[in-house]
Amino acid sequence: MPLAASYPSPQLLRTAAPDRVHWLELPARRESVGAARAATAELLRAWELPEETGQDTVLVLSELATNAVRHTPSAQFLCCVGLTTDGLVHLEVHDHDPAPHSLIPRRPGLDDEGGRGLLLVQHLADRWGVARSVFTGGNAVWARLGGCRSTAR
Repeated sequence: MPLAASYPSPQLLRTAAPDRVHWLELPARRESVGAARAATAELLRAWELPEETGQDTVLVLSELATNAVRHTPSAQFLCCVGLTTDGLVHLEVHDHDPAPHSLIPRRPGLDDEGGRGLLLVQHLADRWGVARSVFTGGNAVWARLGGCRSTAR
C-alpha cells in the first residue's frame, strides 16, 4: 500500500482546538513507549472517545514510538496527539534521525517475532505516512484514525 501524502504538525494545529493537541518529549528508551501509551490513554478517556478508538489509537502510537526507539539513533522523540475539528485522532512521532525514511510494511513469516508493527498501523489508521519533521529535523511519522466523529466537541 503506498503512503498517503503527509500532513505535518502545523496543519494539525490549524485543524484542532489548542486544548485538543498535546505533546510529550520523551527519552528514546523502551520504558518511554509505555509512558506515551499511558499518557495517551488518559488523554483519550478525558476526551470521552469511544473505547475502541482509544485502544486502536494507543496501539498505533505504541508502534510508532517503538520504531522511533528501536530503529533510529535518536536520544529523544516527540509524540503528538490531537483531535481534529472533523473528529479524527491525529498522532505524530518525531525522531531526530537525519536519514529520511520511507515506511514500507514488512512481510514477516509465521515464525518471525517482529515486523508486524507497520502492518498494524496500515490496518488501523485511515491515513498514515512520513515527512521531515519541522521540529527535530528528523522524521515525523503520522497517522489519522477515525471512529470518533459523533463524540468530537
